[in-house]
Amino acid sequence: MSKRLFISSLYLFLLLSANVFSAEKAQRIQGPITITSEMLTADNKAHTALFENSVVARTTDMTIYSDKMLVYYNENTGNITKIEAKDNVKLIKATRVITSKEATYYADGDKVIFTGEPRAVEGENIVTGRKMTYLLSDDRFLVEDSKVFLQRKKEK
Repeated sequence: MSKRLFISSLYLFLLLSANVFSAEKAQRIQGPITITSEMLTADNKAHTALFENSVVARTTDMTIYSDKMLVYYNENTGNITKIEAKDNVKLIKATRVITSKEATYYADGDKVIFTGEPRAVEGENIVTGRKMTYLLSDDRFLVEDSKVFLQRKKEK
């Protein structure tokens, strides 16, 4: 890794983790977010950071994996405003695993919209659909064209 890329990565990490969300939104994504990848392209004019190849974004209670992740941040505060994840997206939160081809996180709505064959699995229960919106603060799903597979628990 070149010295310039390392300094850009360090700067971006500090920028994103130092002030991820304002105090009024602190209950949303828990703790700072740490993003790792094989390649980072930071565009300070566009206020974006493009992470590519083996991308992993971790918070204290959630992990998102993808092949490519474009992070948008506010010029003045450094707060993340939106994250677009593409290709082989997987979100893990507690015992829930959600996969899709694409997902977009919106900070102002504290929601993630999954498209491209979204599938949520928790235990043996599975939910699929055309478009899946996960409202993080409410721990609630909105699923378009849903198909639900619920497993009955065996009675003892």
